[in-house]
Amino acid sequence: MAPWFRRARTPPDSVRAIVLGVGNPGQQYAGTRHNVGFAVIDELRSSLAARPHSTRHQARVWLAGDVLLAKPQTFVNLSGRAARQLCAAFQVAPADLLVLADDVNLKLGQLRLRREGSAGGHKGLRSIAQELGTQEIPRLRVGVGRPDNLQDDLVDHVLSRFPPDQEQLARETIRRAAACVEVYLRDGVEAAMNQFNS
Repeated sequence: MAPWFRRARTPPDSVRAIVLGVGNPGQQYAGTRHNVGFAVIDELRSSLAARPHSTRHQARVWLAGDVLLAKPQTFVNLSGRAARQLCAAFQVAPADLLVLADDVNLKLGQLRLRREGSAGGHKGLRSIAQELGTQEIPRLRVGVGRPDNLQDDLVDHVLSRFPPDQEQLARETIRRAAACVEVYLRDGVEAAMNQFNS
């Protein structure tokens, strides 16, 4: 059965959309709350049978037909550098860039897809908006929850891993986020919002 995304017969660099997961490179950050964007990209790499694509644009990238999956290697706060370079290199407008980011204001398990909006305190989203010169960038916020003790530092919280009693829900959330992205790419933002927004 043919995949729903277009297998481009144009040159392999012909890209209609970029899905960019926000996160920090390095094994020490793998599995942390701040890296759920990377985790969703990994889930999509498998479900879409994406293949590695070479790039010099401060990101690791994979191609699934005419969709580019990207993990910036600039660290969260400078994610915009990679986003700007990728959009320019592959001639993709900001409206066709979907950003995946963690959100402490959403409970673990909640998803919120928007076609545009403010950074809401997320430094990765702020960097992307600044580098691209617009807030009209689709984004999927993946809930990671706040610390139980409101006095705990949020930075330590997002840089920590999910405790054992949250691991299953975290995996389910990542799978649902990947499914949301697939609906977004196939049927559009409204359909994905109606189906997945908590």
